[in-house]
Amino acid sequence: MAARINQSIQNTLWLLNPLHHPLTSKLIKPTLHFRPNPLFSSSSRSKRALFCTCTSSSSDKNLQDGGEPFVLTTPLYYVNAPPHMGSAYTTIAADAIARFQRLLGKKVVFITGTDEHGEKIATAAAAQGSDPSVHCDVISEAYKTLWKDLDISYDKFIRTTEPKHEAIVKEFYSRVLANGDIYRADYEGLYCVNCEEYKDEKELLDNNCCPMHLKPCVLRKEDNYFFALSKYQKLLEETLTQNPNFVQPSYRLNEVQSWIKSGLRDFSISRASVDWGIPVPNDNKQTIYVWFDALLGYVSALSEGAEQPNLQSAVSSGWPASLHLIGKDILRFHAVYWPAMLMSAGLSLPKMVFGHGFLTKDGMKMGKSLGNTLEPNDLVHKFGPDAVRYFFIREVEFGNDGDYSEDRFINIVNAHLANTIGNLLNRTLGLLKKNCQSTLVVDSIIAIEGNAFQDTVQKLVEKARVNYENLSLSSACEAILEIGNAGNSYMDERAPWSLFKKGPAASEAAAKDLVIILEALRIIAIALSPVTPSLSWRIYAQLGFSKDQFDTARWSETKWGGLKGGQVMAQPKPIFARIENRMEEEDGGEAAKKVVKNKDKVPQAQGVAEA
Repeated sequence: MAARINQSIQNTLWLLNPLHHPLTSKLIKPTLHFRPNPLFSSSSRSKRALFCTCTSSSSDKNLQDGGEPFVLTTPLYYVNAPPHMGSAYTTIAADAIARFQRLLGKKVVFITGTDEHGEKIATAAAAQGSDPSVHCDVISEAYKTLWKDLDISYDKFIRTTEPKHEAIVKEFYSRVLANGDIYRADYEGLYCVNCEEYKDEKELLDNNCCPMHLKPCVLRKEDNYFFALSKYQKLLEETLTQNPNFVQPSYRLNEVQSWIKSGLRDFSISRASVDWGIPVPNDNKQTIYVWFDALLGYVSALSEGAEQPNLQSAVSSGWPASLHLIGKDILRFHAVYWPAMLMSAGLSLPKMVFGHGFLTKDGMKMGKSLGNTLEPNDLVHKFGPDAVRYFFIREVEFGNDGDYSEDRFINIVNAHLANTIGNLLNRTLGLLKKNCQSTLVVDSIIAIEGNAFQDTVQKLVEKARVNYENLSLSSACEAILEIGNAGNSYMDERAPWSLFKKGPAASEAAAKDLVIILEALRIIAIALSPVTPSLSWRIYAQLGFSKDQFDTARWSETKWGGLKGGQVMAQPKPIFARIENRMEEEDGGEAAKKVVKNKDKVPQAQGVAEA
């Protein structure tokens, strides 16, 4: 990256005259050696127009305006290695958000994909004795397979090796170049191959080790093109001040503001030593820096395959994004570099960047050297998608770090999905079959007359909706589970199995009670469907609904009154098989008692320090 420049002087010069170029500055450190390039042109956009563009797009505090698509993105995952649990976690959370937005009736464009250029990819392919393009095909397909296994409902899957992506990257690069924000210079510095980024010595550990990858950085000297990030210091500061919801959670915003206030440096956007990448326009001896390339996947994904790919058509298909969902380790790229790049190109900023935390296992950081990695493929094949999705969304407070342990995983999903929800449905349908020929005796809206249980359920539904909208996914799950707990309490208090033995009037009341409980379960099925889509469909099917009715259900149908008299329920069968802990097999079943004991009092996850 370019050396640090005196920010106050340079920003003042640039803001007064956008034609000023870093080549004219005498404040550059000696390690940068500039030389003129005939490709550069003067700025074609005024500061005023640029500022208006970014503020108008990011000042909307709502994630979604009426009529506009809700565009949601995960990171484009790097294909140097197969998918890991961190990637799966981000994508599971994104899928829950996308499904909730669809329940609200919004047009959703859920974008995910793979980042396939750069030195690490070429190195990984060589280590496997493979061609980089073949390597990318294999790993990209592994992501698609895992997403299918996890019930991920993405709308667009972009690969940065696609021709349409390359065309849009080159057009974007040319726009930024035409705005006077790209220049050429020599640079010598410490480079982390894993981060694919030059590092400041002050941020490194002993022996110049990268604090993220714990490997020594190497000294490199290159002739590169640089992006004038420092030019946008003032605009970025103003944008974050005026639009505090742009970076969430709020403590991530504080991190970003701290980075910016400490002074922004121009950064290298090309590599002379990397062949596996998109060539720099008009200079095929260099390739475009992997982050400058990959971030544009959020835009190129919007380009329809049949059309001639260009920036304007892609932008008109849904940009700006409503939400970028990322891990906190790539926050700087999304909340500093990316907005400045968009400002330079005259494009609107995304409405929100949300940085979530890391996952640990049994309280320890995961790593191959520790032998404690958590493989998402193994997890989903062992426990199924509903269990995996539910645990990580329910047990990790979204935004914070979270921990996985197998015992806790089994306890949580058994207690919540198999017992609280699954067992309630099974025993209610069993009573209905035995006493009412599996047929509802009355509409649920009639059955609930004069009963306060409806108010309890509807308040919890509204609580879940608000939490979903605020991206408090764990709290949304908690509110929905409370409906199940309320249903179990209602069942135990009313004891319909006993009422059925006490004559016609009591039997009629008991039959209504079953309708009430099943209506609550119908509402749970819809409300929990963003998190556990397969489980929710199985509940809906046992309540006598078709797959089409489930697929077209909307959040408005969580309103009480969906079940009708005369509706025939399916034969009761478990919707979620209880997971047997391996300890049970070793201990002859003693652990089974521990797994289900205090099912409503499962201990809360220990807090994790926020990053």
